[in-house]
Amino acid sequence: MSSNIIQWFPGHMAKARREATEKMHLVDVVIELVDARIPESSRNPMINEIVGNKPRIIALNKSDLADSEVTNLWLDYYESQNIPAVAIDSQHNKGLRKLQQRIQAIMADYFEKQKERGVKPRAIRLMILGIPNVGKSTLINRFVGKNQAQTGNKPGVTKAQRWLKINKDFELLDTPGILWPKFEDPNVGTKLGITGAIKDTLLYMDDLALFLLAYYQENHVDILVNRYNVTQDDVLNNTPVDLLIKITEKMNLRDDYEAASQRIIFDYRKNNLGSVTLDKVEQVTNE
Repeated sequence: MSSNIIQWFPGHMAKARREATEKMHLVDVVIELVDARIPESSRNPMINEIVGNKPRIIALNKSDLADSEVTNLWLDYYESQNIPAVAIDSQHNKGLRKLQQRIQAIMADYFEKQKERGVKPRAIRLMILGIPNVGKSTLINRFVGKNQAQTGNKPGVTKAQRWLKINKDFELLDTPGILWPKFEDPNVGTKLGITGAIKDTLLYMDDLALFLLAYYQENHVDILVNRYNVTQDDVLNNTPVDLLIKITEKMNLRDDYEAASQRIIFDYRKNNLGSVTLDKVEQVTNE
């Protein structure tokens, strides 16, 4: 992966990071939105310094595209780190009520004390933080209506910052997606590319496809066999490069490995390669 990809950090994201830090005092709870297929890789390592001591909940979005058993392991892990976590699918409006209930539970003690002091209850003020293309706009749309946030599959599409009223219980400070200025682990950048968090025009699709094929060779042989009409022997006894060559042949693309690679990546993004999570909990528990 080239250095210009690894260093990719659009100016409006740097500005968004500063604005989020400056406006943190205005909100009660931060929703840290991550991609359930790569929960840890899609976290921003600056998030702790941005959020500080502000209450936070991690929402694993696009959970319909991830392995549910692995998602549960990630939920358990984050809870063990004293960070509330829920799995959601904002595209299909799943898990959002549970998310709101968990947020209300986080704020229950605070509002109880306020009530004892005679202070009228008010809406809980939220901020959503997440890297590009983890589904922020879709989640906002589910919360407040389709016309409030422009949706799209291009990273960094949400650029405005404003307060949005969800209902009588919640208000949302919308912020643009944020992405760290560099990736210390090249595999993180690759996973972000595979899931669509980095613009495809900045990527070498064959690099992404080879990484993905290697992962499936180790963990999901049958999926490759069934999807690309290759044999189990093809999958198990070939390098990712040789396997890509065979798959390209099966696709009747001759020697167009770039086109084959693109099709493989799109298959993963469209869930044609199964609900597969690329981040394993062991990555963090064995550190």
